[in-house]
Amino acid sequence: MLDAEAVVLAGHGSRREKSNEQVRTLAAGLEGRLGFPVTAGFIELAEPSIPEAIESVAPSVSDVTVIPLSLFAASHVKADVPLVVNEARTEHTDVNVHNGRHLGVHPAIVELLDDRAAAVEAELNVDREDDDVVVVLCARGSSDPDSNGDVHKLARLLYEGRAFADVEAAFIGVTEPLLEPALHTVAKRRPDAVVVLPYMLGDGVLTERIRETTATFDDEYRYAEAACGDPLGTDDRLLTVLADRFEEARTGDVSMSCDTCKYKVELDGFEGEAGGARAMLRAMTHQAAHADRSDIDEEPHVHDAPDKHVTVCTNRTCADAGAATVLERLRQAVRDRGIDARITRSSCLDRCGDGPNVAVYPDNVWYGGVAPEDVDRIASSLERDRIVSELVDQTL
Repeated sequence: MLDAEAVVLAGHGSRREKSNEQVRTLAAGLEGRLGFPVTAGFIELAEPSIPEAIESVAPSVSDVTVIPLSLFAASHVKADVPLVVNEARTEHTDVNVHNGRHLGVHPAIVELLDDRAAAVEAELNVDREDDDVVVVLCARGSSDPDSNGDVHKLARLLYEGRAFADVEAAFIGVTEPLLEPALHTVAKRRPDAVVVLPYMLGDGVLTERIRETTATFDDEYRYAEAACGDPLGTDDRLLTVLADRFEEARTGDVSMSCDTCKYKVELDGFEGEAGGARAMLRAMTHQAAHADRSDIDEEPHVHDAPDKHVTVCTNRTCADAGAATVLERLRQAVRDRGIDARITRSSCLDRCGDGPNVAVYPDNVWYGGVAPEDVDRIASSLERDRIVSELVDQTL
């Protein structure tokens, strides 16, 4: 008899096994809470992949729910995970595959952050009721304004109803305000204490940078005590959030952050990024570049990009027209010819019915109606830095 349900907890994946074990620990905790199988899968850098995790449970269940273990909805949540879910629905037609929501903004997380702040206050021997305590909530930072906006929202929710002098949002990279200048700005208020909370799931490279920046600030400003708290870890309150996300997905009440997504609506300063194809391309190029990441202990996001990046749409209409064969033949042709190109699959390139669609970057050339027998010509064009003019659907 089939189990009614299974969940795949979709983590990012890391070269640090400790980070991957955290995902597995949360998966085991969620399984205990829900009472049916929960397995971990990873977007990159760790095994099993999300498709492999789905494959491991699909034969024995009627419903699989994929829940992203992501703090905010940036490109992985908006593009990578939905792509995997769509593919799984095509491959496992007898299983209902549901797409869950990321952790996001949740009362249990605000409560957890409050406890993390209280632990630092105890360490510094200060009391928010009697002392001027400022909290700086430091997140990773994203190129997605929707994701960054949620950090500010969490900071405000942590401030409301509590006796902190203030709660500020800051970032360790990508966007502003960066942590170091944010701390210097906070120092002008002459607080009694500064509590820095890393808004991270685990103890990785970025969390350590937050600690180091906080320690440097503490040394430079003798009149203000400063210390850094712990990341979210595997606290049981995360299981509460994940259980809620499961219930949302299974009742069809998953609210993806689309109303303020820069890929779907025009936002001031991001007008050129609207369009589903750009969202998917950005996700794919980022995902593919991680394969060439340098030593994570030195610089976690240095990428060594190939000369060419070729994406093949494997969404439903393109898949039905033979996109999977085109994808695999292109990969083989590139390997055989020793071409410096990366071949990856994509979701919808917004040219449904005109596929299989193949996009070549940085040439900005899109091919349409590509058949398996066209692969050799495309591979040759990559090798000679040319285009196959009769296959061109459009150029950007």
